[in-house]
Amino acid sequence: MARYNKIYGGPVEEVKPQVHEAICTTAVLPGTALVRTSGAFVQANASSKGRMFVAQDDYLAMKGVDDAWPANDRIIGMELLDEQLFRVRVPTGTSITQDAALSVNAAGKFIPATTGTFVVAFANETYNNTSGADQLVSVRAAKGYTFA
Repeated sequence: MARYNKIYGGPVEEVKPQVHEAICTTAVLPGTALVRTSGAFVQANASSKGRMFVAQDDYLAMKGVDDAWPANDRIIGMELLDEQLFRVRVPTGTSITQDAALSVNAAGKFIPATTGTFVVAFANETYNNTSGADQLVSVRAAKGYTFA
């Protein structure tokens, strides 16, 4: 069971996050990093840079954060803006510490950044994911950092 039940974490003063819709050819879980290429969303990977999005929960179909968007569906990607909080997917067995720099792995999940990787976000909390399943962790976007 997910630790959070929504991907967008605020602030409440912001009426809505900046969202974009596009077709995604693969099934995608909410909280996964996305990039847009040729007008479609694809899962981000370790070499992805630049404008990043996070797959939103499919609330219009009354789906939760652990329900994947189906392949070839039009999905909602929220643009990572640095003044807003998001809950992103962290793989099982991954330890995250508060304020740690995070990058993405080959499946678009967030992991601690290593030397030379593109930093996508900074963790807002410490969480050791020993749950046996992917979990959501609160983050704030980072723009244009490379971990040295």
